[in-house]
Amino acid sequence: MIHGHAADVIIVGGGIIGAACAHELAGHGLDILVLDCQRPAATAAGMGHLVVLDHSPAELALGAYSVCLWRELASQMPDNCAMRNNGTLWLACNAEEMAEAERKQTALSEFGLSCELITGEALALAEPCLRAGLFGALKVNGDGILYAPNAARWLLQRQPERVRQQRAQVVELQGNRVRLASGEWLTATAVVLASGIYARELCADLPLQAKKGHLLITDRYPAQITHTLVELGYVTSAHQGIGPSVAFNVQQRPTGQLFVGSSRQFDNHDPTIDASMLGRMLRRAMAFLPDLGGMNGIRSWTGFRSATPDGQPLIGQHPTTPGLWLAVGHEGLGVTTATGTAKLLAAQLVRTATPSALQAHLNAYLPQRFFGA
Repeated sequence: MIHGHAADVIIVGGGIIGAACAHELAGHGLDILVLDCQRPAATAAGMGHLVVLDHSPAELALGAYSVCLWRELASQMPDNCAMRNNGTLWLACNAEEMAEAERKQTALSEFGLSCELITGEALALAEPCLRAGLFGALKVNGDGILYAPNAARWLLQRQPERVRQQRAQVVELQGNRVRLASGEWLTATAVVLASGIYARELCADLPLQAKKGHLLITDRYPAQITHTLVELGYVTSAHQGIGPSVAFNVQQRPTGQLFVGSSRQFDNHDPTIDASMLGRMLRRAMAFLPDLGGMNGIRSWTGFRSATPDGQPLIGQHPTTPGLWLAVGHEGLGVTTATGTAKLLAAQLVRTATPSALQAHLNAYLPQRFFGA
């Protein structure tokens, strides 16, 4: 059992965010202790879609920077991380959504991302399993997919001389000290809270809201699709309100399985499957991929995204609690932005320069924005 000064940095939460932070901080020569109690986490529940979104300049900057970092790691990653650069097709059902595709293409292209508009005819050739009559799509070439639980394990295991893991539940935080369920207190120079929606249990003043989502995976079939397919309604209407919503979001796993999303319910903390929401989500998916109705769904599950009021994560030192650092509130982009989050957090913690790609948007990620500090 570890007593007293446990490590240079204690990280609470061993999901993809905590793992990326541990890997990055260890690379700066720090000794890291990762505490995780193995509760169901967003990392295991999510789709693992590496996707650059552009709801705001800060979101675009962090996403683009992070996906580039993932691509740099790709050649070193083992096969079981299932990383693929398959691209995203944002599907337009009508002229209004095609206008959104054009706006999105302009925004991403200005940021230097490779993307192209394709016609309905070209879309039908690229993805023949889609229903006929779609207006067109935006193809974002650099997006990809990743099996996040294995990626997190890989990141945690790369530097065993620096990164230790302990299965333990943290029940109290006091700055740079944590109390375990056993009653033991552990101390470090810094504590990083990276436990997603569970972070509120340890730090009640965090402005985090749970957004429940459903996912389903099918049996293995011959290849159906080659890109991750997402409806532009996902951004123009389906997930913009505050009520329960569904949107078409499907990817082909390297196993041949289809991974089907997505749904969103606010402040619903019940982990059980809501049959009506799952049914809505699947009907929406079949409206785009008619063949889905003939496939076997072998498992469905739920997860909880941890969202902030402005849609940007909290990355940095807690403004009123010295020694406590935050890496939470990534909503549905935790897997995508884990790498960039880790770089930004480490730069602040070890006092090196902010990554240049994020410098202009730094204030959008800092926790101070919610604490009046």
